Amino acid sequence: MVSSSVPDKVLGVIPARFQSSRFPGKALALLASKPIIQHVWDRCLRATTLSDVIIATEDQRIYTEARRFGANVAMTSPTHLSGTDRVAEVAAAHPDATVIVNIQGDEPLIDPAAIDAAALALLKDQSLPMATLSKRIERVDEITNPNVVKVVTGLTGDAIFFSRNPIPYDRAGGAVYYKHIGLYVYRRDFLLAYPGLPVGPLEKVECLEQLRALENRYRIGVVETDYESLGVDTPEDLETVSAMIAAANLEKASTN
Repeated sequence: MVSSSVPDKVLGVIPARFQSSRFPGKALALLASKPIIQHVWDRCLRATTLSDVIIATEDQRIYTEARRFGANVAMTSPTHLSGTDRVAEVAAAHPDATVIVNIQGDEPLIDPAAIDAAALALLKDQSLPMATLSKRIERVDEITNPNVVKVVTGLTGDAIFFSRNPIPYDRAGGAVYYKHIGLYVYRRDFLLAYPGLPVGPLEKVECLEQLRALENRYRIGVVETDYESLGVDTPEDLETVSAMIAAANLEKASTN
């Protein structure tokens, strides 16, 4: 059990599947002598809002490895089409959890403070069914990169739209762009109902699952963060993150 600083039970779920089109078995790929999924688990344990953390997988190899390093792990259905469906299955088995955090299993450098910031959005606003994160875009090339999802928000901080295209259109000059960081927090009842919501045309054309909430007129709170999301999607990404960890360890050693 994780020690939480909040009265609500906030359950962190890390969906991890073995198959990946660009990097099969990446959850078990070694990074600084530990599998990627263990790095994610370890960092989640440092989040102060999480009451518990569970790895959700459909693969026996990931299950066995997670048990080896002491994680709570649940075997889930192999038929799930998305990580959200996998997280929802775990949530259904934990009725005491009022808030569920969906934490990407391929982000070994996930910032515990970013997890807390997103969770607190729901804990502070009981009317909010869902929340996520954004970060101000600093690299110009990311604005036009369709793999970097952009988000625009209203004056209250709720999402207006997510798109792979640059939004807003910068007609007058000086627009500020924000990218979406794919960490989601759900109120339990909303998460369990989410897979059954109608899929709208915007979700279909953009291929962005979070648009389902907006198309069905549900609010999504967006919390700005400085956390720079870095997922491991390819073996090349693994090398990049490995170099970052080595550099950080070298810097830490030089200051001690």
